[in-house]
Amino acid sequence: MKIKTVKTTAIEGQMPGTSGLRKKTRVFMEPNYLENFIQATFDAIGGGTGKTFIVGGDGRFFNKDAIQVILRMAAGNGVSKVIVGQDGILSTPAASHLIRLNKADGGFILSASHNPGGLDEDFGVKFNAENGGPAPEGLTAKIFEATTTMNAYKTVDADDIDLSKTSTLSHGDMTVQIVNSVSDYQALMETLFDFDAIRALFASGFTMRFDAMHAVTGPYGTAILEDALGAPAGTVTNGVPLEDFGKGHPDPNPIWAKELMDVMMSDASPDIGAASDGDGDRNMIVGRGAYVTPSDSLAILAANAHLAPAYASGLAGIARSMPTSAASDRVAAKLGIQAYETPTGWKFFGNLLDANKVTICGEESAGTGSSHVREKDGLWAVLLWLNILAVRKQSVSEIVKDHWETFGRDYYSRFDFEDVALDAANDMMENLRGRLDDLTGKSFAGLTVVSADEFSYLDPVDGSTSNNQGLRITFEGDGRAVFRLSGTGTQGATVRLYLEQYSGQGGDINQDTQTALQQVRDAAFEMSDMKAMIGRIEPDVIT
Repeated sequence: MKIKTVKTTAIEGQMPGTSGLRKKTRVFMEPNYLENFIQATFDAIGGGTGKTFIVGGDGRFFNKDAIQVILRMAAGNGVSKVIVGQDGILSTPAASHLIRLNKADGGFILSASHNPGGLDEDFGVKFNAENGGPAPEGLTAKIFEATTTMNAYKTVDADDIDLSKTSTLSHGDMTVQIVNSVSDYQALMETLFDFDAIRALFASGFTMRFDAMHAVTGPYGTAILEDALGAPAGTVTNGVPLEDFGKGHPDPNPIWAKELMDVMMSDASPDIGAASDGDGDRNMIVGRGAYVTPSDSLAILAANAHLAPAYASGLAGIARSMPTSAASDRVAAKLGIQAYETPTGWKFFGNLLDANKVTICGEESAGTGSSHVREKDGLWAVLLWLNILAVRKQSVSEIVKDHWETFGRDYYSRFDFEDVALDAANDMMENLRGRLDDLTGKSFAGLTVVSADEFSYLDPVDGSTSNNQGLRITFEGDGRAVFRLSGTGTQGATVRLYLEQYSGQGGDINQDTQTALQQVRDAAFEMSDMKAMIGRIEPDVIT
């Protein structure tokens, strides 16, 4: 099979996002667009000769076509072996596990995470490094630089490979192994959790609904929850991955998982509800009549992790992203372990995990995970909740209330203002950024500012610094507001406002969340002049 070099030109604006490249699907389908990014990645890592890679995605539109492009280019770049998920399917945590299990040199994960899929929706590709985690900032910078100077890419002429059957075959001088997408991941989960205890939980009549949102975790949920753990057939809903996610928005939050929320808030509610997103790395947990915020879920999982076999000896530390509430910090303090605050993005947890400084990590955007892989892992979080429920023999609501009574409650919410004009969003952030030094001591909506800064992170492992990671304002009485521009959209800007108010131990833990946050919210609106700057103060999504 002859390797050929295809002439091309750099594509303006091909900038990796927070963890890769994310654009509209039609953009990826333009001639040479995907090819340029893949070749740039090979160039940035020193070429592909003799190396092994993992390839898979969340099954969205263009997933299979993109995999065929990557396989031909891998052969063209001298790659020795590529391991691909059957039908092109691999959840992001499963891909991370396969990289680590096979000691691969990295992996290409095809997904736009929780964004909608389809011809007129979103597509994405990211490269995970040999530790199984998202490429670090230094590598993504090299990839971007390579895209700006691109003049050719390497590929081969070859027929498409049949991805529908597990097999091992040749693609020129390169070996392609098609593997069952679920089996290795399931085997890993069986080493972490007490499957016998969870089986007994379901056998006792415990009920669950897991909404896979027609995304990647459908096959994983069916195989593990129903087949292995004995949950009744039908426990997994929307379990068939579809190229357009059933025309839904595969983001596990109360807005986009409304079908599940309606069931969980009804008289016919199961004992627990859960959902995962497009590529399987996020999760939502809902008890009977009770939504569990991602920040609380992280803290509760960390406080109870010792009930699962893999974490029985305790945790090395806990890490959270800066916008995530401080609930997990309180757990770390009680356990006598270190709490770390990082920028948003799972790649920042990778160094801490590799250095054995932490065991459990989480983000307020519904991502939690542990040292078992180097990605957040939606189904892992669900299984840990089930393990805790099986041991404690309490309801979700009882466990949450007990946690609040022990540690105090961090009232918390995120407001998303989507598709904001980019200039307006930037102007608002710049205006607030320029006033940070003058905010301390001033009062907004009756709250006095205690401190205000722009978060910068000094990595305790490699000494690298990440600046401009969000504007954070702390108020008297343990209130906080954080402003960030999200990097996960494909058009306009998404302004995210994070609100937090701590009750204190012995404080009122039974307020309505938005009522408890009202003063912090009003102060944030006033200090940012949001209504005038972006034209609205009604968010598109509240979580």
